Amino acid sequence: MIVVGLTGSIGMGKSTTADLFRRRGVPVFDADEAVHRLYAGPLAPAVEAAFPGTAASGAVDRVALSRAVLGDPAALRRLEAIVHPAVRAAERAFLAEAASAGAPVAVLDIPLLYETGREADVDTVVVVSAPADVQRARVLARPGMTAEKFDAILARQLPDAEKRARAHHVIDTGSGVEAAGAAVDRLLATLRDGPG
Repeated sequence: MIVVGLTGSIGMGKSTTADLFRRRGVPVFDADEAVHRLYAGPLAPAVEAAFPGTAASGAVDRVALSRAVLGDPAALRRLEAIVHPAVRAAERAFLAEAASAGAPVAVLDIPLLYETGREADVDTVVVVSAPADVQRARVLARPGMTAEKFDAILARQLPDAEKRARAHHVIDTGSGVEAAGAAVDRLLATLRDGPG
């Protein structure tokens, strides 16, 4: 089974591209979705213990947690030490299930793949990208997003140009879903000939 690492900076169309893989029958592990599930119960006590006032009724309040860690690298590292091992365990279970089902390709949707050194954990890396103005417009259209928050998130991410340079494959999402879908089809055809 070929394991694809799918990544890209905020607002580049990673979630949409992951969905394009799903529509083609490729199993996709969504790290953000896994974190949402973990915050809804299993990790809430540990997060509350580390960041008092960020969990109520057995679930993490993501807005409160964001306020507690945004702009504080030490706090962010403490949070990652809680979250990352649980996400990795869920990821391993996903890959085992995909392999036992005979999937030829499985996708790990990893938002900070390069930033967390995860490229060694996959067979090939796919970066989604779009022009900077498209990215900014997409992100600032999200509920609760501000220019300050967007800039803080970007500061934690490798520049798009560096991600593209390091990727095995790049999918341009700036030309719409149909063009991105065609790129996914071409990529899957290429992967049938071997990763990389």
